[in-house]
Amino acid sequence: MDAFSDVLRVIRLAGGVFLDAEFTAPWCIKGKISADLCKPFLVTPRHIIASHFVAQGRMRLRVEGGEVLDVRAGELVLLAQNDEHLIGSDLDAAPIPAGNILQSPQLGNISRIEYGGGGEATQILCGFLGSETSFSPLLASLPSVLKLDVRASASGAWIESSFRFAVSEIAAGRMGSATVIAKLSELLFVEAVSQYVASLPAERRGWLAGLRDPQIGRALALLHGRPAEDWTAEVLALEVGMSRSAFAERFTSLVGQPPMHYLTLWRMHLAAQLLREGHDSVAQVAVAVGYESEAAFSRAFKRQFGASPGGWRVHSR
Repeated sequence: MDAFSDVLRVIRLAGGVFLDAEFTAPWCIKGKISADLCKPFLVTPRHIIASHFVAQGRMRLRVEGGEVLDVRAGELVLLAQNDEHLIGSDLDAAPIPAGNILQSPQLGNISRIEYGGGGEATQILCGFLGSETSFSPLLASLPSVLKLDVRASASGAWIESSFRFAVSEIAAGRMGSATVIAKLSELLFVEAVSQYVASLPAERRGWLAGLRDPQIGRALALLHGRPAEDWTAEVLALEVGMSRSAFAERFTSLVGQPPMHYLTLWRMHLAAQLLREGHDSVAQVAVAVGYESEAAFSRAFKRQFGASPGGWRVHSR
């Protein structure tokens, strides 16, 4: 099983484009995506990934403490931690807080603004990907900024044209276009992460590096594919052809936590999905994710999410 696809299924990314902006040089904006901007698309995102697609022209971007990134037409940038950042034609200019010029979009609509000094024009489509749950090993593995040249990707031409078409359909008030945007946004996220994984040096650590490792990647696939099984580090090591000590050391080094800690985390996120989307009782969910005791499951769930399984289910629907 593809553990990356499995995680995407469980954390259930959703998103949309909330702003079609035309900026003219000189311009400089400072901000980050707020939960209010996401509400028309996803009510309670626990984690937000900001996105900016340059449809025309060019811009510069810098996360605080980071390097300046040049972004040109046809390129998408994803801010995996939704850090506060600057975008503009000149990042040394006095920045305008994004809240001064943006308004939250109405349900099913997209906001439009024109702003700047009247020089070279840049069109940007701003959006987000969000999840009602977060999965820290994946998020911790991502850099603060990912850049994807949409046109250079294998499906770039149709993705870009579909993206533009969906935005125009939203502008015309046609139903269903927001769903298209969400799916395209998820597809672009997967493409950007895939390119990032392919570029990782051999010595890089993190959950994504663990996926690329033949033996640790196999162990992750086993945990994701059979989460209710009575796994131990010894059994997993045997399955992937390693000694227990070597397996535990490599898994912890790459993924960032011991195998059994990771299994508990994965079971909790899987349980959250079952509670949110299914109708099984808490006891049935507990069994489905490998707990014989409902009480033990409830304690583990509350440690992870800060609420009982039943309370969390009510709040998440």
